[in-house]
Amino acid sequence: MSYVTKMVCSRCGKVYDPKEGHVMCDKKDLGRLDVFYDYEKIKEKLTKESLSKRPHDTWRWKELMPVDEKFAVKLGEGGTPLIKATRLAEAYGLKELYIKDETRNPTGSFKDRSMSVSVAKAVELGVKVDTTASSGNAAAALAAYSAKAGIKTVAFVLSTASVSKVAQLKLYGASVIKVRGIEKGEDPTVKMMLAAVEEMGWYPSPSFGPFNPYQVEGPKGISFEVAEQFEWKPYDWMLVPTGSSCLLAGIWKGVRDLKEIGFVNYYPRLVPVQPEGNSPLVRAIKNNIPFEKIEAEKHPHTIASGLSDPYPWDGDASLEGVKKTRGTGETANDEEIAQAVKDLAKYEGIFAEPSGAAALGALRKLIDNKVIDRSDRVVVLVTGSGFKDLAFAQSLYKEPPEIDADINQLKKALKEEGVPF
Repeated sequence: MSYVTKMVCSRCGKVYDPKEGHVMCDKKDLGRLDVFYDYEKIKEKLTKESLSKRPHDTWRWKELMPVDEKFAVKLGEGGTPLIKATRLAEAYGLKELYIKDETRNPTGSFKDRSMSVSVAKAVELGVKVDTTASSGNAAAALAAYSAKAGIKTVAFVLSTASVSKVAQLKLYGASVIKVRGIEKGEDPTVKMMLAAVEEMGWYPSPSFGPFNPYQVEGPKGISFEVAEQFEWKPYDWMLVPTGSSCLLAGIWKGVRDLKEIGFVNYYPRLVPVQPEGNSPLVRAIKNNIPFEKIEAEKHPHTIASGLSDPYPWDGDASLEGVKKTRGTGETANDEEIAQAVKDLAKYEGIFAEPSGAAALGALRKLIDNKVIDRSDRVVVLVTGSGFKDLAFAQSLYKEPPEIDADINQLKKALKEEGVPF
């Protein structure tokens, strides 16, 4: 059963009946069709007691999802651990630091949450072909869930997409089309996806709300899970890697849902973290620029390829979330992001790709600038696995020593490696 009452365009305010299956506003004004729920009926059905008896996956929160669970395509998404990062907290000088480890999802990123919901809607609508514009993770998730559902995926990816991400897509049976270059702030993969939707009638499912509002609802599960994992007690901050800002929009919707149904009485302060070389949303936050006046990044450049979307498509919801939670925005440069990848592996045994580790890359800066107090309870989202970009991981270390089976050569190698013996 779905508890959705209506869908409303975030730009023009046009109201849609959820039963009609719209995914984009008819006016093509790039407004997201925001999903509204009957919270009073949800309160009657969803209780903390009933919740405790359910599996730890996306559909644990089925009353707050926009599609009936009977259409769900499940691969084990959601229910990821909230890890108390004791060694990392000590290194950064924090009292309490937690990592929400989204690398544990089936295809290695949080996008599984998004696409599990989007594909569930596609199943309900009887879709035969879906399509996406993605640097890799969203496309991989869509292709995996579509494969399970028997739906064909056509993925438009940037020509710079990593070999490992493309290989994952192809193995899931997707047709992959590489599109050259981001120029003048326009993402060519989005341009091609929209042209294909218009010409072929395919179901769009990128990680941008204006082109599919259902996938925005999936990441709400992160907010739900963190609150439950803290046993409903408050935490102070959540740092979120941000590109198109769809994830942050979902996080904001999730914390708002929890307050609406009375499960919590607080908001964590939300912090979108963008790469320094692609930060239109953070600039808007710091300079008090309204969403309507945000300009796309003309020449995005960052090692965090998954955060290279030149325009924050869901920036309106994200700006609202930052304002309502009294959060802020911050950037991380390539050096800081690379260091975050190393720190996660070295101190906590978590292998992340640059995009997945970007939020941690800004944490020291926020602490040093006294935005975050050292006594605060901080949650950092790690959104994608390091196995997504092995070439980058290989670039971070030198080749290991090679020796004969000789103890003296071993001692020499250990000395060079700084290993005591």
